[in-house]
Amino acid sequence: MADPKGFLHTDREVAQSRPVEERVKDWNEVYVPGSLLPIVSKQAGRCMDCGIPFCHQGCPLGNLIPEWNDYAYREDWSAAIERLHATNNFPEFTGRLCPAPCESACVLGINQPPVTIKNVEVTIIDKAWDNGYVTPQPPERLSGKTVAVIGSGPAGLAAAQQLTRAGHTVVVYERADRLGGLLRYGIPEFKMEKRHINRRVEQMRAEGTKFRTEVEIGRDLDAKKLRKRHDAVVIAAGATTARDLPVPGRELNGIHQAMEYLPLSNKVQEGDLTVSPISAEGKHVVVIGGGDTGADCVGTAHRQGAASVTQLEIMPKPGEERPPNQPWPTFPMLYKVSSAHEEGGERVYSVSTTHFEGDEDGNVQWLHMVEVEMKDGKLEQKAGTEQKIPAQLVTLAMGFTGVDRENGLVEQFGVELDERGNVARDGNYATSVDGVFVAGDAGRGQSLIVWAIAEGRSAAKGVDRFLMGASALPSPIGPNDRAMAV
Repeated sequence: MADPKGFLHTDREVAQSRPVEERVKDWNEVYVPGSLLPIVSKQAGRCMDCGIPFCHQGCPLGNLIPEWNDYAYREDWSAAIERLHATNNFPEFTGRLCPAPCESACVLGINQPPVTIKNVEVTIIDKAWDNGYVTPQPPERLSGKTVAVIGSGPAGLAAAQQLTRAGHTVVVYERADRLGGLLRYGIPEFKMEKRHINRRVEQMRAEGTKFRTEVEIGRDLDAKKLRKRHDAVVIAAGATTARDLPVPGRELNGIHQAMEYLPLSNKVQEGDLTVSPISAEGKHVVVIGGGDTGADCVGTAHRQGAASVTQLEIMPKPGEERPPNQPWPTFPMLYKVSSAHEEGGERVYSVSTTHFEGDEDGNVQWLHMVEVEMKDGKLEQKAGTEQKIPAQLVTLAMGFTGVDRENGLVEQFGVELDERGNVARDGNYATSVDGVFVAGDAGRGQSLIVWAIAEGRSAAKGVDRFLMGASALPSPIGPNDRAMAV
């Protein structure tokens, strides 16, 4: 145990954010560089090293949290990263982007603020990179087997790294011009700078993983031909079919899916564009959808100089305390104030968009909405609550409904889909087609980055077993496991 009395005399303290007026003028990460190091040792010392560490079950990866908390408390960063990497290929991703279901399951959190697990995690990996502890781990021998991984998001990268280290020759196919999937072109730079992806990719290249960008399986390369080229295939293409809003006026100019809007700002940061073709500068912006993607749109609009930003959510405003039906150690739905929300804008709950109104040139100008309430388990409109708000740029951030079914990948492979539009799989992550596996959002549906990495690791074990008859790779979860995380 790090500090037997740490949870008694040390208060929870989190990473320090840069001032709002400073950070909205750039795209750098919002936290003060180096602000965690002076406090993280004491924060790790708050960990009680519980006899039954529920944080393990709260984390889909099964991270060995009390162990690396102990090493972080002692500032033994080499031992800490060894324990952290034992279960998580990319802690610099989860340490910045994961909503930390492990903290919701922390035993200390029953009656006190939980341990800052996420902050400890990101400090460990940042110190490991600084001290040269993250090095390539190429396999000692090759199996002679080849595997194709479709998609270079967190699930695809995790599967590829595990399979490469198992001795297989792995080729990752990515349809975009750069690697990283939604980490690259969905997550804004202010949440995670892309240098973190770049150095992981270089580590993987040094280990032997091969990458091919601008190749979309189903369009640029027939899926059946891909299957014939390789001994196994992992589909990790994500759940990219965005949920739309079929209301009058949807066709007006200025209404875009979030994944049409956000990647362009990333392209600007990569140097591909001088300014984004879809910019919020000087406009009244409305973001429809109250989740993390919506918050990313809010923060992006602030940095582009929006005149105003309003975020709409159809569900009621969550409470700030656990509701009775979400007791510890489950992951509760609570009211959150992200860094983007700290920067301004208005959040409106329990409203539904009825239609859009445009000008004579076909550009959206107004959004009409109505309040809704839950009755008998259904949302119903409240009469007399109609209103309209200015909207010159609207982004739809309402989630995703399944894997892309228009690019030919599903049809050409001939894989079966489940009732939710995801690629169906068994307990080994195998699809209905022999030698074809699926991991991440493509098989699970829209979920968290920590689930994507966990599924990539588990799918890799299924592939390794398929190819070799047995596998020594670790497997954190099965595809039907829910643990206590979402």
